[in-house]
Parts: sequence; structure tokens; C-alpha cells
Amino acid sequence: MTTHKVLVLGAGYAGTAAAIQLAARTKGRDDVEVTLVNAHETFTERLRLHLTATGQQVAELSIPELLDGTGARFVRGWVTALDPGTRTVRVDDRVLHYDTLVYALGGVADTVIVPGVEEHAHTLNSPEDAEVLAGRLARLEQGTVVVTGNGLTGVESAAEIAEQHPRLRVVLLGRREPGAAMNRKARAHLQAALGRLGVEVRTGAEVTKVLPDAVELAGGETIPADVVLWTSGTRAAPLAAAAGLAVDDRGRVITDATLRSVSHPNVHAVGDAAAISQGYGVLHGTCQSGMPTGVHAAVSILRALAGKEPKPFRFGYYHTPVSLGRHDAVVQFTHPDDSPRRICLTGGPAARYKEAVTASPWPTYLRMKKMPASGAFWPRGGRFTRGVR
Repeated sequence: MTTHKVLVLGAGYAGTAAAIQLAARTKGRDDVEVTLVNAHETFTERLRLHLTATGQQVAELSIPELLDGTGARFVRGWVTALDPGTRTVRVDDRVLHYDTLVYALGGVADTVIVPGVEEHAHTLNSPEDAEVLAGRLARLEQGTVVVTGNGLTGVESAAEIAEQHPRLRVVLLGRREPGAAMNRKARAHLQAALGRLGVEVRTGAEVTKVLPDAVELAGGETIPADVVLWTSGTRAAPLAAAAGLAVDDRGRVITDATLRSVSHPNVHAVGDAAAISQGYGVLHGTCQSGMPTGVHAAVSILRALAGKEPKPFRFGYYHTPVSLGRHDAVVQFTHPDDSPRRICLTGGPAARYKEAVTASPWPTYLRMKKMPASGAFWPRGGRFTRGVR
């Protein structure tokens, strides 16, 4: 009997969902082998990296323990090369073979688009990066922290730094106003919370250079900075492009409707590593959309192995939860295309909602692990309309 080898690269929100679903649905079978590869044994809760960056403790979640009893194998190591021609992946000094690949290596802050970012700015790409930033902030008696990018990561980080380090001046830079995509009530609450925390918001600001002790804006103005946190834009790992897979201008694997690579059908791409088109545009990277892509890829692979045609992936957004320190938040409920609804939560109820959302991926994986092989997860019919951010 031939064993079909499924290799999942990356144990983020999407990759872990794919591996757990595959393992749960093939448990006890000898014809499918599932292997999950990740650089670390500890699961990175990206939704909590701004907490780590301000010196707060977060739980350590073990990937091998999660996989225990599922039949899936865990390989720790850095993926350094991918060869679709030979269907092999190099992990440190080892070579792993696959029949089907799930590419889930995620995205990182784009530090090459502006001079000086790579050399002088901090990022939240990993727990290690967050810990380095936490150490730097703890050593500052006074000074200015500039957070570039006022999207969700920038807003949450600026609020957390201001709350945990009130002695520091925090400046949030961005082209649009924070919460621009929210309705009027949610946007007003978010901006008022930033003001209450003392965060200085600068809109219409385009950073053109990061210096050792300042950021330079378009027009020549400089803002002195003891610390710069870069949250403006993301890019995917270069491995897919180097391997010859079709990618977009941010290095994400371009997929068909079923999440297969348009250039290499035995490769499925999920999460932040994939450019997934929907009727309203390309998905933006969140846990809310990432986990369903992993689930869908797993189901699609098993359908193909059973001789069935994979179904198209369809996804609708549900909410945008944003923490504003430890006791405040705003939750904007959305239409499936991510446009804002009239409904939102603010203040303490929103903070409790956000905490529940942030904590939910791991219990969700545990439920996936225990599901029967024929069980369903998420709404039926191939449409993923709810999830977590």
C-alpha cells in the first residue's frame, strides 16, 4: 500500500488548523501521513505579541503536545528550500519528501520598502522580536516611541505601550486616521481611547526613512525617536518565489478557488502566505480568515484523495476586535466583505469579547483534534462566515 505524504510548512493559525484537521480525519489510516514543520515547538500567538512586547506574560502552548495522539508527526526546524520538481523540502540539514504540500509560512513586516527599517526599527514578527522590544522599553527611563502604521497592529501596540509605560511619549504615525474602516461610533471610541492613554496620533504621515534616533517623513520633517516599532505593511517569505511558484507582488502564493497554487496544483497555500481572491477582493491576513483556509485545504486534500473534486473556498468576515490596553477595546461587527455594520461593542464588554476571541484558537484546535473523522467543522456548504481574528 502506498502512503500519501502530506507536508504542512508552518504552524501558525492556518497551518496548525490544516494539520489538525488532516490528522483528525485520517486517524487510524495507514494510507495518509501528516507531518507539520515549524521552527519552534511553541505556538506563536500573534494576537498577543503586543503583550509580550510590553513585558507581560503569555501562556506557552506546545505544538507537539497538541499533536500528541493524532498520528501527525512534528518536525522542528527552519525551512530553507523548496523544490516542487522533486517534491522535496529542505529543513535545516534534512530533506523531507511530500506528495501534497500545504504552504503556510505566513507573513512578516515589510522592512525593505523604506530605508533604515531593517537596521533601526523593531518588529513583531516573532516572540523573540517582541521580547527584544520589551527589554528596550523597560530600559528607557523617558523618551519617545514611534509606532509606524495605524492599522490594527499599530493601534493595539501603541495603546499597550502607552498604558504599560506611561512615562514614555508614544507617537502613532499613519496615512489614514486610526479606525478609518469602522463606523462613526467605533472610530470615535478608538480615537478617544488613544487620547486618554496619551498616544499622539499623526495622520497623513508617510515615513520615508528610519534613522538611528528619528524617523523622516515625506516633506523633510523628522520626529526624534528612541524606539521605532514598524507595523506598516507585510510580505511573505521568499521561498515560494524562489521555488518558481506563481506569487503576487508581496510574495504570496496565488491560488485558485480551492486554495491550490495556480502553477503547482499539488501545493495548497493558506493564511498570510496565500493570495486568495474572493468576490470582494483578496483576503487580508487575520486569524479570522487564516484558520478557515487551513480547514478548507485539509478537506480539499482529502476530497482529492477520495477521487472527489475540491469545493471552492468562500469566506465572509464577521468582526474586527481591537484591544486598547487591558481594560478597553472596540469590536466592529462587519458585513462579509469587511465593511462595517451599524453594530459595535466598546469599553469593558468589548475588552472581554476581545480576550475571548484571542484565547479561542487553542480550544478550537483541541475540539478539532477530538472530532470524528466524518465530522463537520465550521458552517456547511463550504462557506466560512465566522471565525476568530
